[in-house]
Order: sequence, then C-alpha cells, then structure tokens
Amino acid sequence: MPQHMIRRLYQTDAQGIYDAELIDDTGFRLFARCQSFLEAEEARRGRAKCHGCGAIILHSSGLSREDKQRLLKCGDCGWEISWGEYFSTIHKKQLSGGDLVSLFRDFVAGFSCARSPREKMLLIDRLIHGFHYNLESGPRRPSGVNLIEGSMREVIAFLNQLTYGEDSTPETRQTAATWRQNMNAALRSWGMPTVDEPGD
Repeated sequence: MPQHMIRRLYQTDAQGIYDAELIDDTGFRLFARCQSFLEAEEARRGRAKCHGCGAIILHSSGLSREDKQRLLKCGDCGWEISWGEYFSTIHKKQLSGGDLVSLFRDFVAGFSCARSPREKMLLIDRLIHGFHYNLESGPRRPSGVNLIEGSMREVIAFLNQLTYGEDSTPETRQTAATWRQNMNAALRSWGMPTVDEPGD
C-alpha cells in the first residue's frame, strides 16, 4: 500500500472531510492485501488456493526439498504447480504472521459490510495501527509493516507522523495514542529508543 494514499486519507480526515472515493480506494487495496495475507497463511497450513479457479488444494506444506518438489494439482480445473514454486510467490513478501490472522479477517469481514465512509475510515485506522502480539511479551511489531510500503523503521516513522486535527474522526486520535503505547513497549523490549509524540 503506498504511503502517499494513507497520508492523504489522514490529511483529509483531519480537516473533517470524508473523501468517500479515497476511503474506498484505500480500503479496497488494504482488503486485497489482507486477502492475499490470509490466503498465504492458509497455503502455509496445507490449504493452497488454485490460481486457475480458486478451489482449495490440500497439500503437505513442509519445506524440505522433497516437499517443495511435490505437485499441487487442482482437481476442479487441472491447474498445477510445484509447492516450491507456489511457496516462492508468498515467501519474503510480508505475507506471514499467524497472530495477525484475526485482525485481517475482522477487517475483511467488516469492510465487506461497512456502508458509511466513517465506518470504513475506522476499520482502516484499526487495521493499520494493529500489532503482532506475543502472549508473554505483548506487542512485537506493527501490522502496518505487512500492509504499507517501506522498511519496518520507515513504516514506524510514517505511522507516528500521520496527521490528526480537531476535526479528525475522534476515535482515530485514541487509536494513535494506543499505537504509540504499544510501539514504545515493543521498542523498549528491543532496547531501542521510543517514538516521540508528534511535535516533540
């Protein structure tokens, strides 16, 4: 997801403007990214989606040389590919993180049903400010890294500098404050400097 689109979304929201076209464009791009993430997670669990017809191909999801050479063949349309080739389409593309599955599923379900621009804006806001979680150590890294272009450092800086104003959707300011608390907890656990409040 390009940073400039999300920046513009928050700039217009800070002016009290719901740009329905921009919200839909941003939301549907994030929707597609979440679907790709969920499909990649399913493939890693042995349920690969056929790229020919969309059927589910059950398979061994191991990563040994032998596993990667196994053929995935769709019983519905005949499409086929080796598991190694399929895996290469999802590997190292920020399409993993089992602890994000529920966050991304909730977004896909919610965005499909949302009608008003305000509802959609809040769903986008919650999604990009989510976190990978560890039950013992708490927040580990922002979900924005899986959604927004840039390295983790760049995405953290970007999310920390999003524009808010008096006319912003009120809940977005609270989400940003919670995000900063979680981000600072994660950064402290890594022994890194914490993020500053905007304007500090």
